[in-house]
Amino acid sequence: MSLHEDAARVLKEWPAPSPDQEQLRLTYLDHLAAHQDGMWKPCKDGHLTASALVIDPAGGRVLLTLHRKLKMWLQMGGHCEPEDASLADAALREAREESGIAQGLTLLPGGPVRLDRHHTPCAWHLDVQYAALAPAGAVAEISDESLDLRWFAYDEVPGVADASVARLVERTRALL
Repeated sequence: MSLHEDAARVLKEWPAPSPDQEQLRLTYLDHLAAHQDGMWKPCKDGHLTASALVIDPAGGRVLLTLHRKLKMWLQMGGHCEPEDASLADAALREAREESGIAQGLTLLPGGPVRLDRHHTPCAWHLDVQYAALAPAGAVAEISDESLDLRWFAYDEVPGVADASVARLVERTRALL
């Protein structure tokens, strides 16, 4: 199964938790139907991306990265790569690469947590957002893609990140 086919399958099967998320789900499916290159950065009409909120439920905290280009605190994530077998694999790869936590990250079961469509300086990103559970005692290590990397208590997130990240934290906590 191609990454494009996997993304379409995931989105067809995903039970959107709200009407606005259902509308995004349908928008993403329409995008994939219209663009065979809709998974890839060169797609001029936008492309799917995969991200993962790294969360430590026992510690009541999430790991955010200060994105080098956007200068914003965000969850780990980015573009899909040809070696990614699935959207979930892409999200987990991004979480490992950007968090520096090479071992023990696992995705929260049940598929994506949320969808978020946003415009970047280059193109529309149709982000499929997962949550990655950090192992006990996980030590994060900053990557070249970040200006900073830091654990934040759940209630600190709205004060440092935008509303999309706060909604991702809220939805993830509801699923735990």
